[in-house]
Amino acid sequence: MLETAKTRSNYFIHINLYYFIKRLLDVVISVVLVVVLSPLFLFVSYYIGKKEGKPIFNRELRVGKNNRTFMMLSFRTMTSASRVIRQFPPVPFPSSWERGVPDFFKITRDEHVTFTETGLWLKKYHLDKLPQLLNVIKGDMSLVGPSPEVPEIAEYYNKRQLNRLKVRPGLTGYAQIKGIDNERHGQKIIYDLYYTQNCSYKLDLKIVFRTILQLYQKK
Repeated sequence: MLETAKTRSNYFIHINLYYFIKRLLDVVISVVLVVVLSPLFLFVSYYIGKKEGKPIFNRELRVGKNNRTFMMLSFRTMTSASRVIRQFPPVPFPSSWERGVPDFFKITRDEHVTFTETGLWLKKYHLDKLPQLLNVIKGDMSLVGPSPEVPEIAEYYNKRQLNRLKVRPGLTGYAQIKGIDNERHGQKIIYDLYYTQNCSYKLDLKIVFRTILQLYQKK
């Protein structure tokens, strides 16, 4: 029994140290990137303002660690701030949503909202996410973690699905490098739960490396 308690204590010390170092690295790396990329920040902000007008940033409500909501930032890429028709679950109420978010569903977006010329360029090179470094510095997000969830979806999470909210959402993550989106929600949950249960320095480095590799291959 004493050996079990000691093992459990060592585990909690290890995991708490991991989260402390992870948070420290998040802040240090994000601050450095913001400083280094500040000319790019200013150029993109000026270009969007001059080419498409205001707003420069898109602000979307998301759910993060411990089911806490926050305002996620990104550069505006659409003709107006990206809007989602907020009907979760769909009407009429499907019985499957009573047991949690289904494995497959589709988000309906405003058909009149289209990508701007600058937005297509930002999306191509994934520069629209740069302002999320500010979310990382603030503590809303991490560099690596599950994708930030839409509140109307998280509201219908079952007990198992809620476990993906035990860690901060990330700019990139295990499900993201696997190419999973909300339409395959069940698979996304599987990958996100795998990450929350196995997160480590090694796994985080693997995800960052795969993300950089994928960005390079898409160019």
